[in-house]
Amino acid sequence: MRTLMIVEFVTLDGVMQGFSGPDQDDPGFRHGGWGLPYADPVAQQSGIESQNTTTAYLFGRKTYQLLAAFWPHQPRENAMAAHLNDTPKYVATRTLTSFEWPNSSRLEGELAPAVRALKESGEGTVAVLGSGALTRQLVAEGLVDAYTLFVHPLLLGSGERLFHTLDKPIPLRFQDVTTTDTGVLIVNYTVQ
Repeated sequence: MRTLMIVEFVTLDGVMQGFSGPDQDDPGFRHGGWGLPYADPVAQQSGIESQNTTTAYLFGRKTYQLLAAFWPHQPRENAMAAHLNDTPKYVATRTLTSFEWPNSSRLEGELAPAVRALKESGEGTVAVLGSGALTRQLVAEGLVDAYTLFVHPLLLGSGERLFHTLDKPIPLRFQDVTTTDTGVLIVNYTVQ
């Protein structure tokens, strides 16, 4: 059975919106691209190492479209591009009907049963990248098994936060942490 892992880049105050570019998100968000000054070889290596167990990706529509516009056009020598392009990708969407990024398809059916079936269909990890609205739905359904959070030493004060109100507390078990040269903490938790 697969593990469902949430992988998110967040500020210390929990903002996950607009990580890599000013044109990436809502035009009213003033802080787009906040993550660019924190690019770091340790963080990149951590992302590459996590691919060793990732056997599928799950995206919300907006994140999928953003990544699909970039990664298929990167050289195969880029380990991240090669893995993203070659690995099955599932998109939780009701509106997209065609998928140009190779190895992509729609997650069929209602979210919770479809994700349960995806988890049961193989081994390794299903990684959710970005996709804040989808992540919150998966958390609410109790489908998340683990988190890898890239916590950046930055307070934005505004923007879409990863976590909203929860019906009940969700205890996590700390696994490990890595600190990068730019002060980003890569923190791994499992759900208890």
